[in-house]
Amino acid sequence: MPSVHRLLRKQPNSAPRPPLKTESSPSEQSSRFADRVYEQILEEIVSGQSAIGDRLPSEDQLSKEHSVSRPVIREALSRLQADGVVITRKGAGTFVQRQPGREFLRLAPIGGIADLMRCFEFRIGLEGEAAYLAAQRRTDEHMAAIRAAFDRLNEANAASELGVKEDIELHVAIARASRNQMFVQTLDALAVHVFNGMNVTRSLSLTRSQKRLRLVQEEHRRIIEAIFASDGELSRSAMREHIDNARHRALGDSVEPEED
Repeated sequence: MPSVHRLLRKQPNSAPRPPLKTESSPSEQSSRFADRVYEQILEEIVSGQSAIGDRLPSEDQLSKEHSVSRPVIREALSRLQADGVVITRKGAGTFVQRQPGREFLRLAPIGGIADLMRCFEFRIGLEGEAAYLAAQRRTDEHMAAIRAAFDRLNEANAASELGVKEDIELHVAIARASRNQMFVQTLDALAVHVFNGMNVTRSLSLTRSQKRLRLVQEEHRRIIEAIFASDGELSRSAMREHIDNARHRALGDSVEPEED
């Protein structure tokens, strides 16, 4: 897989150069403020300062408490709602509906929780389309690479190893099978965020039980079987569901199968 640095090599002088960006736009600055507030409210919920069922302070109160504008507060709350942590009821306010475990904050990168969660969101679209194309374009060589990566991940699970490297290799093998290098290059550019996300979800799974890892591997199996069956729609939906489930598992919410 090409490195990020190689992707950023200097282009020939004849190629048009994009304008250099010297400062953040107001909307980007507002987004970063929203990231900060998102993480602060999430930490309060994880610590128990706001319990499940509690009503959060009003937008005006939160605006004063965090020294930001109300639009920033609304953006932070919308992200928390998208992650299923809070729910807003018209005319009643915003309430806590999920309390991620403390281990989530221990495993998540400091100051990077918002980026980690948004990466999951982006990957749902990105890798869903990669899986769709892989189902249409994969060759025998791609199928062998996907199967080998899946088997290595099975071996890591059986040995109770973390398996982040093996998990990433499987997703990259599927991206390569799309035969569109842009998917592989984009995953490479997101490497840090992808690693952090998988490190959180797989570490949480290891602290729980083997059945959680079996659940994740069954999701992988459904994706692979759909790709091998050349079913693009099923491949896309299975991949999207898998990454969305991973997003929820990162926040400590997962429906696990009962013991056999």
